[in-house]
Amino acid sequence: MDEPTLTLGQTVPALPDSGRSRPYVVASCAMSLDGYLDDATARRLILSNPEDFDRVDALRAWADAILVGAGTLRADNPRLKVRSAERRAARVRAQRPATPLRVVISATGNLDRAMAFFDGAGECLVYADAAGRARERLGTSATVIDAGTPLDLRAVLADLATRGVERLLVEGGGTVHTQFLTQGLADELQLVTAPFFIGDPRAPRFVGPGRFLNGPEHPLRLTETRAIGDLIYARYLTAPTPARKEAQP
Repeated sequence: MDEPTLTLGQTVPALPDSGRSRPYVVASCAMSLDGYLDDATARRLILSNPEDFDRVDALRAWADAILVGAGTLRADNPRLKVRSAERRAARVRAQRPATPLRVVISATGNLDRAMAFFDGAGECLVYADAAGRARERLGTSATVIDAGTPLDLRAVLADLATRGVERLLVEGGGTVHTQFLTQGLADELQLVTAPFFIGDPRAPRFVGPGRFLNGPEHPLRLTETRAIGDLIYARYLTAPTPARKEAQP
């Protein structure tokens, strides 16, 4: 299998062990020094630089699927695709789709089929609490799956595993990151910190309140850190358990 094409210094996780009951999950985030994902203005805040965008593109090329929450979809209107033609070609040579499966979770099913996410190129999955409403709004633009009431992340991951997803990239937003991290469903966290503050309590944060498994008694394990221009990149692994081996880069 061809590996994603990386520039010097980039790393992505190795292919996880086969036989797992759920995908290997990488949570990826860029935030301000004070932990915000955006400011409170209508214009999107850019937290990364071109080199970091390329790093994220390599991570997308590694993944079998990319997942975001409905709030991120509405706020940022992302396409969630691999941008590099070289990386897309490498995926095709490895008999993988040119771009990963795109996944959104939604508690309300209130999604607009005109969003870039539903552009018709590549498969889209919508896991919804209000699955009937989502099917009515989206029609044939996406496959809509009932994810329980309330929405059950473990059921989402189990279903993705049945669809051949071994490597899942979670790109936010804050509510989704909080859910994955408080439920112990993220295997690692790749975090980029921008060199400025937001300081506005109206703005969205990286995570919200919750009972996190990786508190002071069970901290994340730092495995890599480096400067990307003025940004700081850090890669953490969650605390290992007897039932799970760590993926090594």
